[in-house]
Amino acid sequence: MPLITAPVVTPPDTGGGGSTPVPLPEIGFATATYTDPTGKVWPLNDEAAGWFTLADGVSGLGATPYELTTDAHPRGGARLRYASAQPRAIVWPLYVYGETHVEFIGRWRALATAFTRTLREGPDGTRTPGWLEIARPDGTRRRIAVYYREGFEGRGSKGSGIVSDAAAISLWCEDPYWVDPVEVAVHRETGSLSSFFTPYPTISSSQVLGATEVTNPGDVIVWPKWTVTGPASLITFTHEGTGESFSVDPTAVGHGNLLAGQQVTISTDPPTVRYQDGSNWVGALDWPSAVLWGLAPGKNPVTFLLNGSGPGSAVDLRFNPRYETA
Repeated sequence: MPLITAPVVTPPDTGGGGSTPVPLPEIGFATATYTDPTGKVWPLNDEAAGWFTLADGVSGLGATPYELTTDAHPRGGARLRYASAQPRAIVWPLYVYGETHVEFIGRWRALATAFTRTLREGPDGTRTPGWLEIARPDGTRRRIAVYYREGFEGRGSKGSGIVSDAAAISLWCEDPYWVDPVEVAVHRETGSLSSFFTPYPTISSSQVLGATEVTNPGDVIVWPKWTVTGPASLITFTHEGTGESFSVDPTAVGHGNLLAGQQVTISTDPPTVRYQDGSNWVGALDWPSAVLWGLAPGKNPVTFLLNGSGPGSAVDLRFNPRYETA
């Protein structure tokens, strides 16, 4: 009676376990991990765990896909009117194996659950994505939020599914851009106020933190989060390059001026304004003229204006750079 055996695939030498770099199409030599919605990290090239990436089948790590809207030109051809970034599809093949069928199937089921968990609704009716992260030898990392779409069916061929099998996992990314997990932080604070008369005439503004420059090192626009620390009576942020601006007036929501140490946080995507106790201050924005602007790639000239500022008044700006490729 003939024996049915699985195809032989030689696992990578990981030197005793743990995720190791693997040559990936479009991005070169890198280490890949997947973090499921529970926060558990799964190295995607781990001999000790019983699986590794089939690098030749990896795709979808390159430039963001776009849909172009064009207008026909009367003299022939067309003119580009608008370019819209589209959701990204990533294919990630994994080869899973074990010493016995029980060991193999346990690993297979665990991985399948880790990926399909992204489709389960939480108590609030929302779904939590997983994160695919690519780390380079120089220590830089980029990650992208992913949802499982299909692919954990196995080969379905003779000999597969006994002690080994391969899954060509298809992942869907609603935001097609890769994100640097290391946050960029910008801090601006009011300088020490001084007397105009002693020891000699000086000028120290109590209103303006000042015109400054904020650099976005990524490839695409980012939508930052601002935290303002009082004292302040009126907060105005202006992008001098575009002329867009928005103001936050604490008195518009019945609070009164921000006192020393009190904080309000403005998120630009989605647009929210929250006081430090979590209360909604979106009504403090100067609607309808308010534009919660983003930061374009490169240098952005901006002005932070805090009326009624004093010692301790500060602005903290935070964002994660976004990139076209992994």
